[in-house]
Amino acid sequence: MPVVLSASHNRLREWTTAQARPRERLDYWVGAICEAFLEMDCSSTAADRFDGQLVHLPLQRLAVNRVQASTQDVYRTPAAIAKSKEQPFYLITQIEQPWLVKQGGRVLQLRPGDAVLVDAAQAYELHFPHSVTCLSVQMPRAWVGQWLQTVDVSHARVAHREQGWGAMLSALSLQLGRQPELALEMAPEWLEAQFGALLAASIEPVTHRHAAGASDLRERAVALMRERRGEPGWRADELAAQLQVSARSLHRAFTAAGETVMGRWRQMRIECACELLAQPRLAGLNMAEVGRRCGYADASHFGRDFQRVMGVTPQRWVRDRRSH
Repeated sequence: MPVVLSASHNRLREWTTAQARPRERLDYWVGAICEAFLEMDCSSTAADRFDGQLVHLPLQRLAVNRVQASTQDVYRTPAAIAKSKEQPFYLITQIEQPWLVKQGGRVLQLRPGDAVLVDAAQAYELHFPHSVTCLSVQMPRAWVGQWLQTVDVSHARVAHREQGWGAMLSALSLQLGRQPELALEMAPEWLEAQFGALLAASIEPVTHRHAAGASDLRERAVALMRERRGEPGWRADELAAQLQVSARSLHRAFTAAGETVMGRWRQMRIECACELLAQPRLAGLNMAEVGRRCGYADASHFGRDFQRVMGVTPQRWVRDRRSH
């Protein structure tokens, strides 16, 4: 049975083989992955000394899972597929060791940091010859269809750790794989949008044929963002609806220019804050009010974003500017 990690983290659930006797741990583990994920088979050459821990965090439509375990081989069989009501996708990133995926007649040799999208509606094999330390993000089929133009393929798809937007997808997955509780500090819709945008940009990059249209959409989006930069609770899907495009198209337009929607939005709000802080007549405003006028409901969030963009706190930025 899973356990809740703590009252303050009551969205996190954990399965650990420490709850089972040594000779029963592999059986416990098979039950755990079937409960947390979906119907699968699992074997291990370390069955007599098997250890495993699975941490599960549901978001809104996605779920984040951090898996740490002994060497194992996982099989999604046609019989298991027939038993499953849902057929989601899994974006899996191994953190420390090389591994391989077999699906659709292809064998993918993967390195730590490579992210692979696996379709649970198709039989597959996951082979971890050393150990497992990975992040597995469960993505509903309909949700993937909102981000990828081509959903149904017979093989797994890879976002390589050093190629284009795959580097950012890898960085996000590795960070959450090491510290899944960080997801609790992020708005679920924001985190899901990051995964969707980076998945689309790394697996289906914008071609030159679509670059001109993407550039026009981005310019229209930036103009609208500038008008709305003081609004709190802003969401990318609302902006996409106002522009009469899909959220996928909006995110792809920005990634084609080497940026993200939320990154650009953060930059514009901090530019707004700098404009306010530079005005002598507004010197009496406290930082919370400056942040509020730039769309931040929380002063600490404003301070973190300001330092991330400008390299210093807003108070230090004001002092440095006045000293020159």
